[in-house]
Amino acid sequence: MTVAVGELTGKGLVTEALFARLVARIAKENTWPCEYAARVMDQALAFLAACARTSRPLAPSEIVDIGWHAFVLYTREYADFCERISGGFIHHVPDDEAEGGDAALAEKADRTTSAIQAAGFAVDPELWFTSAAKCAKCSQCKNGCTDDPPPSASC
Repeated sequence: MTVAVGELTGKGLVTEALFARLVARIAKENTWPCEYAARVMDQALAFLAACARTSRPLAPSEIVDIGWHAFVLYTREYADFCERISGGFIHHVPDDEAEGGDAALAEKADRTTSAIQAAGFAVDPELWFTSAAKCAKCSQCKNGCTDDPPPSASC
């Protein structure tokens, strides 16, 4: 992930210990390398910070949503985080009736990543726009795409 100097990371919004727990859970449940799981969690946290700073509807990519789901499971930590960054709970509301196909998904991704950048956070484009997002629909592997390294034993 390329991060420009001066840009914030989502990782910086939680303690190192909590971030490590979340990354370990994501890596284990998805059989992903810890480095990839850390990128997913970082973007989930940046996404939540952007949600707290805008009134526009935002949506995570399928990959980033995995990080949000992991965090929601830690209810006390998640509720404390939401209170601290937004002054209230950030509800996870699925869009069960998504319409518009790829064009609508691209527009949501553009709107969301623009809000993340406007909030001062780095965006990992691969997790929002490219093959990584497409891999979320792939059922042939759990380790990302074919050129990913094998998963590490632990984080």
